[in-house]
Amino acid sequence: MVTVTYQELYRTFLDVLKRRGFSDERAEVCARLFTETTLDGVFSHGVNRFPRFIRTIDAGLVDVHAEPELVGRFGVLERWDGRRGPGNLNARAAMNRAIEIAREHTIGCVALANTNHWMRGGTYGYQAAEAGLAAICWTNTMPNLPPWGGREPRLGNNPLVVAVPGPEGPVVLDMALSQFSYGALESHRLRGEQLPVAGGYTEDGELTTDPAAIEQSGRPIPAGFWKGSGLSLLLDLLAALLSGGKATHEIPDDPERESGVSQVFVAFDLAKLYPPEEMARIVEDVLRFTREGAPATKGGRVYYPGERTKERRERNSKEGIPVDEAIWESIRRL
Repeated sequence: MVTVTYQELYRTFLDVLKRRGFSDERAEVCARLFTETTLDGVFSHGVNRFPRFIRTIDAGLVDVHAEPELVGRFGVLERWDGRRGPGNLNARAAMNRAIEIAREHTIGCVALANTNHWMRGGTYGYQAAEAGLAAICWTNTMPNLPPWGGREPRLGNNPLVVAVPGPEGPVVLDMALSQFSYGALESHRLRGEQLPVAGGYTEDGELTTDPAAIEQSGRPIPAGFWKGSGLSLLLDLLAALLSGGKATHEIPDDPERESGVSQVFVAFDLAKLYPPEEMARIVEDVLRFTREGAPATKGGRVYYPGERTKERRERNSKEGIPVDEAIWESIRRL
């Protein structure tokens, strides 16, 4: 591992993006999104993902100049075409638009077709919550998750994000529909660590905590077993139907060529329902009740979604960001 500062990471991302034809403004936003994701400790969708992002640009799958285009309005729902633009910039624009609609109508929904991997989904939950709104958003993916009872990947691990603004900062759930995302499997493998619980099967059909074995077999476990499997399928259906875009079975079954995914961004302006102090009290009461429960292990602690992210951000800001040395060198060579 090497330790880099936020500014060093940001400047390196920025330089690479400008060399790939991004305008100054778009390069700055894209570089900041990758850097903040890494600062928060989500290396799998920050610094570790960046080289693949650049490969998709070099392969012509991502158009660095493309911006989302409005396709149709249906009350508080709008359909947009991502035009194969950078996934994180498209997703940020879509959530911004959902927030604008919600500020006018209490709820706003943007369904985005023909876009690319959004990198860390939690980014868009934080985006809404930091603006004072609640949000739900999700994306479909290439087939990379066997349905419950199956051996072949026929579902996506279709990440789901739910966010609520809170008095201590946003409360954000960011989860894949596999027990461990492929990014999390990669991160554990690179660190030489086993998973804390079984995350999938070996090629021989044995449950395992070995991330490399699960990557090799392509058989991660759905989160919640049959429940995660069913939720994955329904999120895929809703994303395709609302956006008019592709479903999982139509997305290229190759991590290096995954493109044309469908996403949904829903924002709720809670300020139209509650005075700010009342909303803060409700959130605070729920979090306090949750955290005051007895921990399962001696010296342990109960966390709410997003609390550990805040701790990692503070630690990495003070101590520097630990980055895999081989990945860092590959990015510098770009």
